[in-house]
Amino acid sequence: MTGSRPLRPRLRALRPEAFGADPSGARLERIRRSPNFADGVFQNPVGARNRPSGSMAEFAKIYFHREQRVRRSPAAPIPVHPTTLADLAKPPVSGLRLTWMGHSSVLAEIDGRRVLFDPVWGERCSPFPFAGPKRLHPVPVPLASLGRVDVVVISHDHYDHLDLPTIKALAGTDTVFAVPLGVGAHLERWGVPADRLRELDWNESTKVAGLSLTATPARHFCGRGLRNQQHTLWASWVVAGDEHRIYHSGDTGYFPGFEEIGAEHGPFDATMIQIGAYSEYWPDIHMTPEEGMRAHLDLQGGTPHGTMLPIHWGTFNLALHPWDEPGEGTLTAAEGAGAAVALPIPGRPFEPNAADAPRLPWWRPFVAGAPAGGRVDGPSAVPALGAGSVAGTAARVGSAAAGGQEKSESVGSSRSWTAITCRAVRT
Repeated sequence: MTGSRPLRPRLRALRPEAFGADPSGARLERIRRSPNFADGVFQNPVGARNRPSGSMAEFAKIYFHREQRVRRSPAAPIPVHPTTLADLAKPPVSGLRLTWMGHSSVLAEIDGRRVLFDPVWGERCSPFPFAGPKRLHPVPVPLASLGRVDVVVISHDHYDHLDLPTIKALAGTDTVFAVPLGVGAHLERWGVPADRLRELDWNESTKVAGLSLTATPARHFCGRGLRNQQHTLWASWVVAGDEHRIYHSGDTGYFPGFEEIGAEHGPFDATMIQIGAYSEYWPDIHMTPEEGMRAHLDLQGGTPHGTMLPIHWGTFNLALHPWDEPGEGTLTAAEGAGAAVALPIPGRPFEPNAADAPRLPWWRPFVAGAPAGGRVDGPSAVPALGAGSVAGTAARVGSAAAGGQEKSESVGSSRSWTAITCRAVRT
């Protein structure tokens, strides 16, 4: 019709802001030239199914089972460490300090610089403020109270790793963003200037504030709109300073490439490894705690070295397993391997190889049926031993469990999946 707008731009204008933007122009041409792009999509380093396998009827039976749903949330509020700007202003003695903010969000202070991985400060990891997985604990520290951040690193564009309100808040600072190829389209739509973007393909590196950042392979997938074009890459990341090296896995299934990454860039003083939201229904795209420990050892040349920080657990309900199971599994795997793991309460800064690094299972008093007594690692928000302390917490746990409190489950947005699958897998 003469004078009417073409349909595609009109539809694009109606696209929710949280969906981001599709790569186009020079960015899309660069994507098409990537050695990791074939048949119109980005490819995994080894084959991976990114859609659920197995019986959907059985999946639904487990998903909606009341008792198992209750176990997917803590039975009492999870405490957080009251980190302050003053705490973070003190330089780490060793030159390396990590603060796990929950899920995959980590503030890394390395050799005088500050790196923020996968920051998610939003209340829900969802395109909508009224639906989707809701936080199981508050954010430990307001985003504005973090102080200076030299570089924000994004692993991929799923909602629990790339959060619209968080990015828009950070867009108003002067921080640089290091992102996988194609993800820059989302950030530019949300107000991040192109000159503050470092957009990398696998095995490409950039320098920011004296740090070397390298995008390394991962086994996962991408997408956040109604269409999943697989035109944005997913990555793990290596960050190297003058004295220290760290690794963030992003989301990934286990694959032999961890050995290659370790041989090229390791060993690492600390690794941040995804160990939650796994399932037998999607075994190729998320790791179990046992696989996460195996990946950590591969990255370190096959022998225990450095400290592993388990991530991607404890903050959102994104799978069928009990919320505390990833922590317990990591503890067991570490004991079996003789490897050092850090188990901080959300928000507690720690130096990975220090004698006082957190090693105790802080989550146990907040599990349904938790026994009274026993040590927990954390701040004053976690009751000390004694009358009305852990015993009282356990009593509150039991009471909450009896009340059947349930939290929101997961959401997704791929048209080709069933509604149940969409709620559980897109993470």
